[in-house]
Amino acid sequence: MGLLRTIAILIIIYYVGKLFTRYIAPIFLRNYVKKMTDQARQNQNFQKEKSKKEGEVTVDSKPSSGKKVDKDVGDYVDFEEVE
Repeated sequence: MGLLRTIAILIIIYYVGKLFTRYIAPIFLRNYVKKMTDQARQNQNFQKEKSKKEGEVTVDSKPSSGKKVDKDVGDYVDFEEVE
């Protein structure tokens, strides 16, 4: 009795999974793709609005983090090809 019940449950799970992948998963995937395309379009429109006019120059500088590296750090190692 336990073996038949297990086989029946596996068959039911198989057919439910098959129905899910055939009918329900494409709906979720279609909605996901549509959502991502809308976000990409919004981002693209935002970038176009944000772009500067031709000939306009702006300089963005990053503040220094306080960490400075000396030029004398490290040694130069000459490369030699080994055959």
